Amino acid sequence: MDHWLMGSEWRWTVGRLGWTHSTSTVAMMAPLVGCCLTVLLLLLLVKARRARMVKLIEQIPGPFCLPLVGNGLQINVGCKDELFDRIIASRKLYGRRQGISRVWNGPIPYVLISKASAVEPILSNPKLVEKSNDYEYMKAWLGNGLLTSPGHIWHPRRKSLTPAFHFKILSDFVTIFQNQADVLIEKLAEAQSEQPDGFNIVPYVTLCALDIFCETAMGCPVYAQKNSNSEYVRAHKQIGQVIRNRLQKIWLHPDIIFKRTREFQKHQECLKVLHTFSDRVVRERKEQLNKRKQMELDQNNNNNNNNGSSTDADDGSRKKQLAFLDLLLEGSGLSDLAIREEVDTFIIGGHDTTAAAMAWILYLLGADPVLQDRVLHEIDSVMGGDRERRPTMQELNEMRYLECCIKEGLRLFPSIPVIGRRLTEDVRVDSYTIPAGTTAMIVVYELHRDPAIFPNPDKYDPDRFLPENCLGRHPYAYIPFSAGPRNCIGQKFAILEEKSVISAVLRRFRVEAVNRREDVLLLCDLVLRPKDGLIVRLHKRD
Repeated sequence: MDHWLMGSEWRWTVGRLGWTHSTSTVAMMAPLVGCCLTVLLLLLLVKARRARMVKLIEQIPGPFCLPLVGNGLQINVGCKDELFDRIIASRKLYGRRQGISRVWNGPIPYVLISKASAVEPILSNPKLVEKSNDYEYMKAWLGNGLLTSPGHIWHPRRKSLTPAFHFKILSDFVTIFQNQADVLIEKLAEAQSEQPDGFNIVPYVTLCALDIFCETAMGCPVYAQKNSNSEYVRAHKQIGQVIRNRLQKIWLHPDIIFKRTREFQKHQECLKVLHTFSDRVVRERKEQLNKRKQMELDQNNNNNNNNGSSTDADDGSRKKQLAFLDLLLEGSGLSDLAIREEVDTFIIGGHDTTAAAMAWILYLLGADPVLQDRVLHEIDSVMGGDRERRPTMQELNEMRYLECCIKEGLRLFPSIPVIGRRLTEDVRVDSYTIPAGTTAMIVVYELHRDPAIFPNPDKYDPDRFLPENCLGRHPYAYIPFSAGPRNCIGQKFAILEEKSVISAVLRRFRVEAVNRREDVLLLCDLVLRPKDGLIVRLHKRD
């Protein structure tokens, strides 16, 4: 009996322990099962969203695409110099009627847009300010500057920086524009003497623009025109080449591959030069600013002790010309790193774009002697026939037909020919829905050639921008500086710089275009540029 009871007790105990063991196992497995179910649900959600995106994108007209690679072979294989032409040809073939078409670069969809009515719902929407992923390749250099920053950083930065582009600030920069234009004129005269049959004007105006932007941005001349082989100038040129190369080669997009290439090493070497220079300038200007503030404080104390008297010399010291960097240090509330990012952004975002614009406009005027004479007549009229005296800001503003020539040049050859936006919500364009997550590429080059808005669109005709001819034009039909809330903050600066430099060149030289427009092959890198340059001859004026 005792044995039976002991056996029963043993079986009951074992059973209880087994039951306890099973319960604890289930309890341990429950979180794992929950995680697996969560992951499965997320994958199903991603798949459903992807299926919806593909369905909506495929309703948009576009070229036939292969599984997995899409149109990647047309985009990534073949001559890179012809890529921009292939994109334009595809857009004309598939998106002519409604100004919208699509391509797939591997699994990534791009929607190309080139009609004002289709552009407006994207650029005018304050929620759609995120740049496309292509801008990520400049972030190592520019950080979260205005050009590359996500929307939540861009918005407060833009608000902080706007006062730095007030017209009174811009008027202080005119002297710098003119000083560097004088150096450019010397260099152009030397180039014409050395190459009497014609020379490429692009590198000369590019170095001039770099000098202008470095001095106005940092208050520190880099003498790019006088020493084009300096370490800083070389680094600017080389890092641009690396970024362009990476943008064009899809296999270099992943960091894990790019960081194992010689290109990455060159990229890092350039970054070290550029950031070291910018950091040093920021640090030195900050020290100078603190010293100046202390001197002004001491001077004010002395004036108070001397019954408030001051001298003209004191006033002059306070009116010292300020650079963009000084304005940021004094009133933006940004950190030193953020200030460096904005200064670097101002230089790279400005000098290449304005240089491209000035080169194109001088070339276009060189191809039309009648228009060039008309512009020169306006300049002489404003300046009272004096070709030696420098124009004031007011006189530059009075050169209205020159401004029409600049605007028409930017219509035909916008410095930024494509604007990329990553859509964070669905956008309805005519009868199509562009789903959230898509990259919208606004093809400004084609937008500006809409014959319904610009008849005979390939003709260089500055009269299009006379006030009476602009009446009723769609506000998103002409956007060389983008449009909407995330437009270019420096567009007034750019126009003023271009007027200063172009008017200075035209007062000294008659420009003659050598190569024909139809023979110029366009490349779309960071800016729209001619592959083999713009060849001109210069003739000194009497």
